[in-house]
Amino acid sequence: MWGIIGTWEMALEGIKKASSLLENGDSAGIAIIEAIKNVEDNPSYTSVGYGGLPNENGEVELDAAFMDGSNLSFGAVAGIKNFKNPINIAKELSKSRFNIFLVGKGAESFAEKSGFEKKHMLTLKAKKVWEKRLKDIKEKNLSPYAGHDTVGMVCLDKYKNMTAATSTSGLFMKKEGRVGDSPMPGSGIYVDSKIGGATATGLGEDIMKGCISYETVRLMEEGYTPQEAARIITEKFNRKLMDRRGVAGAFSIVCMNKQGQWGVGTNVEFPFVVSTEIEGTKVYMANFKNNKTVYKELI
Repeated sequence: MWGIIGTWEMALEGIKKASSLLENGDSAGIAIIEAIKNVEDNPSYTSVGYGGLPNENGEVELDAAFMDGSNLSFGAVAGIKNFKNPINIAKELSKSRFNIFLVGKGAESFAEKSGFEKKHMLTLKAKKVWEKRLKDIKEKNLSPYAGHDTVGMVCLDKYKNMTAATSTSGLFMKKEGRVGDSPMPGSGIYVDSKIGGATATGLGEDIMKGCISYETVRLMEEGYTPQEAARIITEKFNRKLMDRRGVAGAFSIVCMNKQGQWGVGTNVEFPFVVSTEIEGTKVYMANFKNNKTVYKELI
């Protein structure tokens, strides 16, 4: 039994590619990296990789993380500039015993020494969006911040190995050096092949307050189904944020257990993609209604 689940409809083509690899017996590590790279390489997606929207200085800073659930190896980069496919760099770091999470210039130095491909990641389209936002902020007194859609995935292969991975350009117009939940173990990503995995997307500043990926996996370990775990965490965390702060940023969780069962939790409208050996590849739309997550099939 194999399966893969990913955040947002932008994951669809990558997940189709990963599904073919999984069906042919490739590992969860190989499949998930290929799926994430498919999103990173597409400039149409303005919140991940090439074409990602820049920070307040007009620079694209990328975050990515990779985790192997079989041995709990983890690698991540944050605030890295001018390198293609940060997910490859994160995976390489996961092979090390020390120095597994590198940021900024340190991450760039490691990537260059390791031979990873350099690339200017700001597209003309993204630059024009940035310039318009600067103008709107000045002329219309608008908030600078918008756009924070991380691609995150959890993958299970035929050999019962699981992986999870994330990649993002982070919050549009963020302060230089800002890092959200996406590369943070336990917050944006967590996987254990003996239990399952989860990944989150949304406003990182709020997601980090709850470590919701780890908490979702913990509930699956206690015997909850993935859907029950995702629902419980979403409802509980949303209430906590509202009670303590009076506001809850947008956030969503997708998860899968070691049997290939999956689940979703959200407090907004949220599309996601699932592909399993039994169900095939499908796109769903989730919503938060009456304090509960509901979803329906789109494709």
